[in-house]
Amino acid sequence: MIDKKMKNIIIIALAFVLAGFFPGYFYYTSHINNRTVTVKGLAEMDVKADLAFWKIKFKTTGNDLFAAQQKLNKDLNLITDFLKEQGFSDTEISIERINTNDLMTDPYRSSQPIDSRYILDQTITVRTQKVDLVETTLSKISSLVSQGVIFDNQSYMSPVSYLFTGLNEIKPAMLEEATQNAKIAAQQFAESSNSKVGNIKTANQGVFSVLPREQIPGTNESEQINKTVRVVSTIVYYLE
Repeated sequence: MIDKKMKNIIIIALAFVLAGFFPGYFYYTSHINNRTVTVKGLAEMDVKADLAFWKIKFKTTGNDLFAAQQKLNKDLNLITDFLKEQGFSDTEISIERINTNDLMTDPYRSSQPIDSRYILDQTITVRTQKVDLVETTLSKISSLVSQGVIFDNQSYMSPVSYLFTGLNEIKPAMLEEATQNAKIAAQQFAESSNSKVGNIKTANQGVFSVLPREQIPGTNESEQINKTVRVVSTIVYYLE
């Protein structure tokens, strides 16, 4: 039989063995867990705007305030009738207040005689989901010029903002595609390093960006009906 002294020696020896095993085991596990690869997955989808904001600003001038206001009211009726003829409804057309500028009250006016004392302007806003109708009507509105309507320059330069409001509906599919593309990139890296792709350690879905489909210098995304939605997800995978 093993005497008491021998038992104590065996217990002490086992303690030393276990004391060396567990730190080594946890170090090994920690080392394995730190074997990761960080990859990015890109997903893009072409979309079309589903909402348009069209601001039509027109103005008139004159020395008689009452006459100028009557002219502005006439132009207002011409424009609203034109829009309804094209297919826009009353609920899609909103009329803003009249702005009046009296040049005689301007403390910085020049000493030169003033041809027209008053400048009046007004804005009509069309808010509609008929984005194609807006696009075709834009090319026709110049016909009102021949009837005496004077449009502000903004009505010709960048009068319409086209928006895409369906981002939440396409997010899940795009995130799934971005994740799949990220995993493909991770697998390619793993093959080159004789490893296998494990579980996801961390994931950042990234920011969704709405971009113009046609990258034309000097144009904004809101000016184009056709757009591209893009997201880049960053994912960290364990390597086995």
